[in-house]
Amino acid sequence: MATERLNTILNHLTPSKSGLSAITQKNPDDVVITLAIRTPLTKAFKGGFKDTQLDFLVYSLLKKVIQKSNIDPQMVEDICFGNVNDGRAAYTVRAAALAAGFPNTTAASSVNRFCSSGLKATQDIANQISLGNIECGVAIGAEMMSAPVGQIAQTFHEEILKCQEAADCLQPMGQTSENVGKDFNISRESQDRYAAESYQRAERAQKAGWFDDEIVPITTTVKDPKSGEEKQVTLTKDEGPRWGTTYESLSKIRPAFPEYGDKSTGGNSSQVTDGAAAVLLMKRSTAQRMNQPILAKYVGATVTGLAPRIMGIGPSLAIPKLLGKYNLSLEDIDIIELNEAFASMAVYCVNTLGIDSSKMNVRGGAVALGHPLGATGTRQICTGLSECRRQKKRILLTSMCIGTGQGMAGLFVNEVL
Repeated sequence: MATERLNTILNHLTPSKSGLSAITQKNPDDVVITLAIRTPLTKAFKGGFKDTQLDFLVYSLLKKVIQKSNIDPQMVEDICFGNVNDGRAAYTVRAAALAAGFPNTTAASSVNRFCSSGLKATQDIANQISLGNIECGVAIGAEMMSAPVGQIAQTFHEEILKCQEAADCLQPMGQTSENVGKDFNISRESQDRYAAESYQRAERAQKAGWFDDEIVPITTTVKDPKSGEEKQVTLTKDEGPRWGTTYESLSKIRPAFPEYGDKSTGGNSSQVTDGAAAVLLMKRSTAQRMNQPILAKYVGATVTGLAPRIMGIGPSLAIPKLLGKYNLSLEDIDIIELNEAFASMAVYCVNTLGIDSSKMNVRGGAVALGHPLGATGTRQICTGLSECRRQKKRILLTSMCIGTGQGMAGLFVNEVL
């Protein structure tokens, strides 16, 4: 430990020659991930979690965190829950944590930055650890999109609506996707071809068992819609991948938002999905003291804003901002998990940033796997780190667009090579 502390001091005194060498250094105060797991992702309204309550899903995954990590729950000081649609999220995570086996001394909170809520929860816990406020915490993201959404105001005060960009925050996500397609000339064909590749990658990954080390089985109850009969099931696989999907089959699907445009469809947009994902974070020195396996180092995350009407291109701004903070380029990144809210924004980001498509969404993305809003940020970490381990690669970048015009990105170093 004394040697590591001395190295830390020397590293501060001797600036590194490259951003890559700086972020891959190991220091006792690093924030590290010791566990990254998720539930299967199931189809909303008709899949395996359609009759499951959000609180039970969160409770089930938090129990798995304790079981899989074999950590003393009393060591976990805080849990941050990323969720978008549940107005009772703060109640949900606190009650679920207590029932799962965490003591009443483990605090809990909820955060909502729309589609980046899971990454925001991770950043929240990591920042607390980095500042010395806590030594160990859990970030969990979950969304039950099968559940009815509470009443949301359909407009703003007239004074707010006088600002056009404020009014644009009310645009449906499908409309923003069509805006991106029109404004940046992202053709229907390019979107369908991109989506077909996402499905084919997910099919290949699922058949090869690549998801197996990130998914934990969840036992729940499903009700037959016709008979009303309830039965217990154990879910182990994602339901989103549609094996055999081709560009030709996707090109026959009608536009989903014809009032706004003719390019986005149910086949080239993210699926409506139920699911959850969680990461366990702590100081490196804490992990070593507790004999916890270190999977990865959390480097940092950042957020940016942009015009709400083209919110989908958020990653094209957040990614360069994050890379600039660490003196990195895209060439330094080994694996990229970019949320496919719509193929329109994914194609734009790939083209604008010059992303090597062989590095991005190797196992498919939200078009094929689904996008449970609050869970996506943590789900990407689970999937990305698993892919880094499979390929024996080191640097993971995650990113997503955010409703109302924002983008977020996170940076991680895989340490299981």
